[in-house]
Amino acid sequence: MRIAQVAPLFESVPPRLYGGTERVVAHLTDALVDQGHEVTLFAAGETQTKARLVATRSRPLRLDDGRLNSDLASHLSMMHEVRRRADAFDVIHFHVDLIHFPFFETMPERTLTTLHGRLDIDDLRGVYERWHAYPLVSISRSQRLPLPDANWCATVQHGMLPTHYRLSPQAQDGYLAFLGRISPEKRPDRAIEIAKAAGIPLKIAAKVDAADRNYFDACIRPLLDHPLVEFVGEIGDAEKSTFLGSARALLFPIDWPEPFGLVMIEAMACGTPVVAWRCGSVEEVVEHGVSGFIVDDMAGAVKAVRDIGELSRSRVRRVFDERFTAHAMAERYARLYWTLAQARHLHEGEVA
Repeated sequence: MRIAQVAPLFESVPPRLYGGTERVVAHLTDALVDQGHEVTLFAAGETQTKARLVATRSRPLRLDDGRLNSDLASHLSMMHEVRRRADAFDVIHFHVDLIHFPFFETMPERTLTTLHGRLDIDDLRGVYERWHAYPLVSISRSQRLPLPDANWCATVQHGMLPTHYRLSPQAQDGYLAFLGRISPEKRPDRAIEIAKAAGIPLKIAAKVDAADRNYFDACIRPLLDHPLVEFVGEIGDAEKSTFLGSARALLFPIDWPEPFGLVMIEAMACGTPVVAWRCGSVEEVVEHGVSGFIVDDMAGAVKAVRDIGELSRSRVRRVFDERFTAHAMAERYARLYWTLAQARHLHEGEVA
């Protein structure tokens, strides 16, 4: 099939450092190419891909330091370019929330939109009612709860290329890991509290966005002085296998309706089990007692990290291989693409 993938412009594909959506698009795109599809990727410059790249700006927005940039203008320009080339594709797969809706009103049946973010936001319901014809994909069942009547056509869980992550049969250093972004809803303060209560070292490898700088300075920085806590800072893909694979467990103590939680399957790919709060997508990703432990409170979390050695790290990796590879994700999407294309051709034949 001739497939367009449309990625956000904030990061390269894959991102140099933090960037969940762009990382998923990178792995999906390469897997689709491996499966024989003709794929064009619309993304920021500095992208590395097996597909044909259309870079609608020279650098990712987040790395374009020293300039005043408009992310809205950049994405509108990309929408114009995708729309100009639309006839070249059997399906256009968007990963940019809903900014494309007004541009493709005459052809929603030729599009697929994966929603990567939280949907419990007041203004969203009216938008998805207004543009109801667009087929939507959720990344977990729990993500759908705020918008149960939207035009959902499937749930497709994320996947990663297995070759990007090494299985570590043993936790080399025995610390707890926190990986991702410093923000109130990710609860790094909980991770620190768990580590201190369990008496186990914690390493925090996390990005600090400008929007979260005050939270970091006021609430998290004072907690970093504890001898069990080490703040590593933001890391990229090259360092993840060592960081996650050397850890006893990944802590995922979230306090928000997480749509998926990519870091959980990245840890599983390294054989590292997950200790996660029962929130959002967690129960759909973590198999309790197999790939990690799902907890409801601090006491449960402390017990989980102390019991984590009971889990087989090779079994954790098998869960990843069975459920969360990029090729499994690409196969699910390819079936959706074919279903959409067949329905469109049938409709066009009836109209003719």
